[in-house]
Amino acid sequence: MERAWLIISIAGLTAAAILLLWENQNAAFVVATLSAVAWFLSYRVRLRGTIVKTDATEDDVDASEDNDEE
Repeated sequence: MERAWLIISIAGLTAAAILLLWENQNAAFVVATLSAVAWFLSYRVRLRGTIVKTDATEDDVDASEDNDEE
């Protein structure tokens, strides 16, 4: 899903640039804002995946430490 948000973000920024060339500032602002939101969602998905991997790794380490103590 991260890649989809990133593609939407890039497409939106391209559309915003074209709208600016056509001198349609209001539409360009709205599209650029939505593109920024898509980029933040992409970043959020990436961080969430990193956090889940880190939590899983810590759980594995904790479980192995508990087994070593017994």
